[in-house]
Amino acid sequence: MGLIEGIILGVVQGLTEFLPISSSGHLVLAGKILGSRASTGLIFEVMVHFATMVAVLIYFRGKIGKMILSLLPPYTSEKMPLLKLAGIIVLGTIPAVIFGLVFEDKIESAFGSSKMASLMLLVTGLVLLSTKLIKPGQKPLDFKSGFLVGIAQAAALLPGISRSGSTISAGMHLKIDPAEAAEFSFLLSLPAVFGATLLKSFDLFSSPIASGAIGIYIAGSLTAFAVGYLSIIWLMRIIRQGRFFYFGVYCLAVGVFSLVLL
Repeated sequence: MGLIEGIILGVVQGLTEFLPISSSGHLVLAGKILGSRASTGLIFEVMVHFATMVAVLIYFRGKIGKMILSLLPPYTSEKMPLLKLAGIIVLGTIPAVIFGLVFEDKIESAFGSSKMASLMLLVTGLVLLSTKLIKPGQKPLDFKSGFLVGIAQAAALLPGISRSGSTISAGMHLKIDPAEAAEFSFLLSLPAVFGATLLKSFDLFSSPIASGAIGIYIAGSLTAFAVGYLSIIWLMRIIRQGRFFYFGVYCLAVGVFSLVLL
């Protein structure tokens, strides 16, 4: 993998990690096209995922900071909503953990199939388009809806199923305010991404670093962070404008295109 390919994959990761178009599916397809998917290496994958996680931390730093402070005594009535949100995030993370542990081998093998990624992009497209058929609701997020959104996040472990697309769509179908559903989707991603990054990090010690690769890793990571942060801003604006379903058309087009060509 050269510098240009590293930057391209960084852009793909930054755009698709947060936009509801599946980062995993696009990385599988982009790697197939570039011919470099197998050579990106574990270190590169860990670094670009960490970079996009940092983008979420910075964008939602205010909410995350208040949530952390709410865990510390004294526990006042003002802290209760934030404590509840923290509990919902923990509960919503459980389905992905269980699904990932039970089906780890099958999930890993799915990432070697461009056909699987293409088919799952079609599924994502249909899910996103379905949000056009529902009226936005104003129901508050609770433990039940948080757990159901967590199940949607678990499904996104498959390449081509968008994590943000499935979780935000699930929230909207549960009549949660679209902006709140999007915010919860991003916050819910933090434990999942951090856990996956941590698990992969244990294997870094056995991963050799190719000569000159550090610069490529850094360039890809910085690109993923910058593009990822801008993607969050853009997506939040699109959701508030009621145009979330537009991404469904894109996913269907990419799914059909990749099935035909790849």
